Amino acid sequence: MSDSADTISVSANPPPGGTTKSNAPGPTDITDHTVRQEAKKAFVWIGIAALVVLAVFLAQPLLVIFGGVVFASLIEGGQRLLGRILPGPRALRIALVLLAAVGFLVWLGYFAGNQIAAQAAQFPHIIQGQAQRTLTWLHGHGINVGQADVSKIAEQVIGGVGPVTQALGGIFGGFTTFFLIVILGIYFVLEPDIYRRGFAWLFPLDRRPHFQVTLQRMGKSLRMLLFGRMIGMFTEGLATWLLLAVYGVPMSALLGILTGLLVFLPNIGAPLSGLLMVLVGFSGGTDMGIYCIIVYLVVQTVDGNIIVPMVAKKTADLAPAMVLGAQLIFGVLFGILGLALADPIVAMIKIALERQAERNDDERDETAPGETPALAT
Repeated sequence: MSDSADTISVSANPPPGGTTKSNAPGPTDITDHTVRQEAKKAFVWIGIAALVVLAVFLAQPLLVIFGGVVFASLIEGGQRLLGRILPGPRALRIALVLLAAVGFLVWLGYFAGNQIAAQAAQFPHIIQGQAQRTLTWLHGHGINVGQADVSKIAEQVIGGVGPVTQALGGIFGGFTTFFLIVILGIYFVLEPDIYRRGFAWLFPLDRRPHFQVTLQRMGKSLRMLLFGRMIGMFTEGLATWLLLAVYGVPMSALLGILTGLLVFLPNIGAPLSGLLMVLVGFSGGTDMGIYCIIVYLVVQTVDGNIIVPMVAKKTADLAPAMVLGAQLIFGVLFGILGLALADPIVAMIKIALERQAERNDDERDETAPGETPALAT
């Protein structure tokens, strides 16, 4: 027994310079320090690439989650605005804002639902009729355009408007997505500190204060951005509806709601709503078409020169070309949901980059002149 114990002891504690199979280097051991450091960097980049690929595959759920954040910011902005005239519990103001939103949807579905649904059903026929009329006019002026080309353009216009008209009541064509966004938004707005602390916990201790300030700026910018969008949606939609109804333009209610909804899509919404308005107007005659052009120009001039500049002073300062490019990319990749959320996403990315630049400037200022950041204490 003693000999066996001695054998085990010798095997477990080999003499200096000796090796056994249990403590010998394995196939994944890297003895060279430089190679080991480079391998760690490679694994980090591989992990980042894997996260990017995972984000691409999970893009739609991530957009729904971000849509919940946007909806929560909209509710938060409403309750803060209501708090200026109605002091009281925050939960009560949130409930009042949600009740007002539900009341508007009920009114829209109950009083205007049948009329808007009938108008939306007639809308594709009007577009096709106007396309045929345009084709006849072009042929009469010596411009040869094939029937197939005009039909294709009409189908594209109708296809582009289809998702918007289906989303008029907030439930057609995307009830599940809309419901999830609403539920997530309510959860986020009721207890925002829980999620804010949870995200901050993922960062190192020295980065958490910086992250908290970044979240505060993002929240304020998002609320002001949505506030500007809501003002534009209400004023343009209501003005378009009333001005078209006064002249007796058909589908004035549908065109007013479409114009209001499309305001949420800057750069793209206004031209699209104007095109639809003019096409419907010319279906009732030349005078009505010219009147619709005047209405579009007046509404866009007032909104662009009076309302937008007043609101833009307190909203996110975004370059129009950058927003348009983001809308095109997100619209192609993720459909109407990506198109609608492109503007807020660009605003959040802009603030994150600005905060990182501020952090880099602070670290550079803390570094003594002539001293490299690596040696700075």
